[in-house]
Amino acid sequence: MVTRAFTPYTEAADMTRVCLQKFVSATFALQLAATALQAQELIELPGRDRLIDPDFEEVYRVGVLEGESWEMFGEVNKVAFDAEGNLYVFDGTMGLMGSGNLRVLVFDGAGGFRHQFGSWGGGPGEFNRPVGFAVLRDGTTVVSDVGHRAYQLFDASGTFQRMVRTGDDPGTVSASATIRPDPRGAAVFAGGFGGGPDISFRTASGAGGAAVPASRPITRVALDGEVVEADTVVQGWLPRRADMDDLTPNVPAELREMLGRMSMPTLFEPRLLVGVLPDGGIVHSDSSAYVLKVTPPGARAPQRIIRRPFLPEPLTPSLWSDFEERRAARREGRGGGPPGPRILEVRGRSEGGGTPVTGSFQLEQRYYHEVPVLRTLATTWDGRIWVQRR
Repeated sequence: MVTRAFTPYTEAADMTRVCLQKFVSATFALQLAATALQAQELIELPGRDRLIDPDFEEVYRVGVLEGESWEMFGEVNKVAFDAEGNLYVFDGTMGLMGSGNLRVLVFDGAGGFRHQFGSWGGGPGEFNRPVGFAVLRDGTTVVSDVGHRAYQLFDASGTFQRMVRTGDDPGTVSASATIRPDPRGAAVFAGGFGGGPDISFRTASGAGGAAVPASRPITRVALDGEVVEADTVVQGWLPRRADMDDLTPNVPAELREMLGRMSMPTLFEPRLLVGVLPDGGIVHSDSSAYVLKVTPPGARAPQRIIRRPFLPEPLTPSLWSDFEERRAARREGRGGGPPGPRILEVRGRSEGGGTPVTGSFQLEQRYYHEVPVLRTLATTWDGRIWVQRR
């Protein structure tokens, strides 16, 4: 696998790819001043696009098919930049399965190899089940590790510094799979945003009940203590979702309590898109329309709305058919067969040493009623917002 870097992106924050291909959708960039806002401000932007020439000057290229171990990539999960333009490549397998060979490779602003770090194991500084990554302005790497139930911190040289525990409450999620760096340092932002849909878990509401999530919160996770301190800074809108027991009506009663705490997003549901501004403010999109909401630090609610006159497209049978055909073509291109039914595999806890209840059940696919305008959102260290729309 070859990774390339281009001049406009040498200092881009948290762009999920360094190799920039020809834009299929229009991309729009704007600059926000980090000013204090006293009341909600509405900014209406024109519908005319400023198209960007995709023929960027190549600065450097890293990655070869045959060579030194540090230049042969296996499975790149994420790339990120620090404020000095150093490139961090998170390469290898990862996730909840508990085994893999994840490593972090660091390159300077000219593409020269600096160092690599990361090994698997159960000790401090070793990856146990890493699921999320962020690089802070000063080059500190934060790894969200559910196996350790902690965030692991490495300095700019790749040396392990410490672990910050997520807490001992067994009812809490141990670590977030999607995190964004706080430009002010010593913290990350976590939430149900990022590259794909998420599964929402209901939270306990007392008396054995479960509360249906009413929003998609964005949380600032402070990492300057021994245990994280989480503070919800934005409440993103959550579209109505079908409960898992509605999607799997043939599930036995023994497993319904577990499924009753889960919900699945519908296809084409508006994703929660999030970027972090230099002062720690949040810009996010949580609906189908072209609307960006800016929340300054400490505001708790958006105080600036940026809007463009683009409307979501209703999901018609023709659009649905085109989507399914493209999905089938992608699967065949990867050597897979045609898309099959979605299958949920569950395993219940055993009681009194008995055999745990297990089962596989077909999930009903449900679709959102319209196709959102926005696809991705990212921010740079200097406060520039990049938005890609369909």
